[in-house]
Amino acid sequence: MSGTGGPGPHRPGRRGRRPGTEPLTARSPLRLRAVLSAIALLVAAAAAIVFAVSAAADGDGTGGTWTAAALCAAVAVIAAIDLVVIARRARH
Repeated sequence: MSGTGGPGPHRPGRRGRRPGTEPLTARSPLRLRAVLSAIALLVAAAAAIVFAVSAAADGDGTGGTWTAAALCAAVAVIAAIDLVVIARRARH
């Protein structure tokens, strides 16, 4: 019945109490998530550069090298966005 205003741990206005049995010293995994996102950002950006340079050196306008470069660049952008989200959550 949670979400409908009835009794339950997810009712609005109950932010101070923890519904579960987690310990008082429970920590958020934001630091690990930030480290993994930073590694993904560096590796994906480096791979995108390597693939783009390789595709430009080949000279042909077709092939999977440009696709690989684009996919790596997309992963790097997603990792960068995740780092921004982590930084905002860490401040609050």
